[in-house]
Amino acid sequence: MGRWVFDGIGYATRKQMCQARRDRYVELIRDGMNYTRAAKAVGVSKRTGKVWRNGRTRTTGRNEKPSATIWYRPDMDETKTINPRFLDLESRLHIADWTGAGWSIRRIASRLGRAASSISREIARNTNPDTGMYEPNRAQRVSMGRRARPKAARVRSVPGLLDYIRDGLKRHWSPEQIAGRLREDFPHNEDMHICTETIYQAIYVQARGELREEVSRALRTGRTVRRPRTGESERRPRFREPMVMISERPPEVADRAVPGHWEGDLICGRRNKTAIGTLVERSTRFTILLHLPDGHDAEHVQRAVIERMRDLPKLLRNSLTWDQGSELALHRRISTALDMAVYFCDPHSPWQRGTNENTNGLLRQYFPKGTDLGGYSQKYLDAVAEELNDRPRKILGFRKPSEAILDLINTT
Repeated sequence: MGRWVFDGIGYATRKQMCQARRDRYVELIRDGMNYTRAAKAVGVSKRTGKVWRNGRTRTTGRNEKPSATIWYRPDMDETKTINPRFLDLESRLHIADWTGAGWSIRRIASRLGRAASSISREIARNTNPDTGMYEPNRAQRVSMGRRARPKAARVRSVPGLLDYIRDGLKRHWSPEQIAGRLREDFPHNEDMHICTETIYQAIYVQARGELREEVSRALRTGRTVRRPRTGESERRPRFREPMVMISERPPEVADRAVPGHWEGDLICGRRNKTAIGTLVERSTRFTILLHLPDGHDAEHVQRAVIERMRDLPKLLRNSLTWDQGSELALHRRISTALDMAVYFCDPHSPWQRGTNENTNGLLRQYFPKGTDLGGYSQKYLDAVAEELNDRPRKILGFRKPSEAILDLINTT
């Protein structure tokens, strides 16, 4: 560790340490902390903070530029909205009144719409030890003080805890394994008992670079920043052109009562560098193979689908169901060119294309996994498809897919 230390990190020179302190001050101001508390958090006076914000003119006449901070924040002194999961002053006033009236904890919890354990914990933690009374205004002040930021990170305030986490990461333990082992190794030291989330916070947030090298080498994901988890409604669309999901597909497609509904996918070769497209008609199990010698991106796949299906009768061009692979990003072109609806399966739901998945398994007899699929010609693919379509199928009463689809064409 360097000679100059700030926030637990050593620096080789005093100038580097001062710059880190100044950057931290600017960061706190941008996050909404007021000037006085931000200065105190980084260990400088209010006057120094003011100089950092406004700049100054030295005796030599040289102007020192201010920090790139926000000069005026109208929301800085406003009371921040408390998350509804926290008790507010009004709720604490009710707790005090109802407790004094002799109400039970469960009755108070029911009235406030809270868990009984939350009310019990609130009273136990915030009762005044001097008077033995639950005082709502004092409880509010104490609670706000606990939420105040910045706080000393748990992994820094407990001696030896950060070193234990580092050692666990070096041995390729997961954060969950580290947290569990801490309880085994220190059964009587509750300060060493932390949850898995606390370790993740230490890795990604609170350690501020101290564990970055260990993370990149030891965490199984290899990530040094946390991946955001967004709800389904907040996810970015998969494609630029909106998808029509399988839930909107007509019911007659599911029971295979109407012909002309297809399922499609790719079977990939070695290292996913080559691929063959597969199309299977749901009612007859008739198979068409797509030749993709120039690549299996969206442009080439949509061309191949249109080329092979445009000569089919309209009766056999009702819909196409595909997974959410990027190879079908240009699905709107397919739908427009063939006058055929295109539907997409839900993520990680291959059973929604069960006929196609089964056919892909049969095709692996001809195209084993790990082989280069770019060397097969369209003529060879047509021969494989013809042999597959000439097999008697139990599901069709041992008729052949080629016979079943010819019957459909002849009836039009």
